[in-house]
Amino acid sequence: MRTIISFAALFLSVILLQLSTGGVGPLDAISGITLGFTTGQIGMLGSAHFVGFFIGCWWSPRLMGSVGHSRAFAVCTALGAMGLIGHTLTENPYIWAALRVASGTCVAGAYTVIEAWLNAKVTNETRGRAMGTYRIADMGASLCAQLIIAVLPPASYVSYNLLAILCCASLLPLTLTRASQPKTPDAPRLKPKLAWRSSPLAVAGVIVAALSSASFRMVGPVYGQEVGLDVDQIAFFLASFVLGGALAQYPVGWLADKYDRRWVLIWLSVAAVVSSGVTMAASGTGTVGVMLAAVFFGLTTFPIFSVSSAHANDFATAEERVELSAALMFWFALGAIASPYISSTLIQQFGPGALFAFVAVGHVFLIIFGLARMRSRPTPEERTNYVYAPRTSFTIGRLLKRSREKQ
Repeated sequence: MRTIISFAALFLSVILLQLSTGGVGPLDAISGITLGFTTGQIGMLGSAHFVGFFIGCWWSPRLMGSVGHSRAFAVCTALGAMGLIGHTLTENPYIWAALRVASGTCVAGAYTVIEAWLNAKVTNETRGRAMGTYRIADMGASLCAQLIIAVLPPASYVSYNLLAILCCASLLPLTLTRASQPKTPDAPRLKPKLAWRSSPLAVAGVIVAALSSASFRMVGPVYGQEVGLDVDQIAFFLASFVLGGALAQYPVGWLADKYDRRWVLIWLSVAAVVSSGVTMAASGTGTVGVMLAAVFFGLTTFPIFSVSSAHANDFATAEERVELSAALMFWFALGAIASPYISSTLIQQFGPGALFAFVAVGHVFLIIFGLARMRSRPTPEERTNYVYAPRTSFTIGRLLKRSREKQ
């Protein structure tokens, strides 16, 4: 019973945290448009978030080792709340960027604590159900977070304080649970070269996945505003992307377990190029066309990280998989830091369609690189299970390690 209560507390904390921190990205973009920020400055806010994300991934395991799980979670949520409330004190985009670093640190640090705690509590019997519930809680809250901006007025004291309240509320389930805190795990060693040594294609895949998702989530509101969507319609536009990604997980997972994962990556990228073109063409077809295009874009781009991760794990030993997961997250973070600023600058120079042209170019590169890699080594005879890989922290590999093993 204590284990069940502990899981419920963790999942409730995930939902509240995601509702808060998942909503700040689109709210910042819409608020920036309202306040007259340049498109490049709005992209800078998204890049700053992922700078904080990288800092949180690296720092939080060490913080847990010093003060324990609950206190580490409290530190991270305090940073997130301060970052949100600070938005109401100034309208300077550069100060907002610094505040977004705090928000990004909160996201990575809090997820590190949650995933380390969850990993310590699951058993072989409960792992499948726990991971399934965790996936539903995370993606469901992420979907709802995109919809929050439909009811929150931009550049408003009330809006940022409401998100700060949700961030603080995520403290309550985790800190009030009577379940004992688990033993603090060792911080995973960060070995970026391990990912490249295991699979150069997987590294390219996670970078392109970052290019797609970070650009869309952080700069998508600017695109929506440029093509004539209202604020509430922009919320549904972003949510459509997440919905498409959620719908894609099971069919893509089936394909990735049945066929050569390099071909799955290549054909996903072909579909992503097509969906980028469709999204650009749909800008003049009305609201319904734009929403359907966003679902298609999510279907084709969202699963690429998980397929790339599964492909890399096919070439790693069981002992390397935790560090490999951290290495792939490192490459994802690098791509996510760069892409919002680059895509926003391109929109500023060439118009809204440049966002999806930028994404399409990245996927064309992945297609060419994937075809080249197929000639360099054969498909491994023994493959791991395909697993949906959340892009949450460097410690997620511990949760996924057993799930990848063939039973």
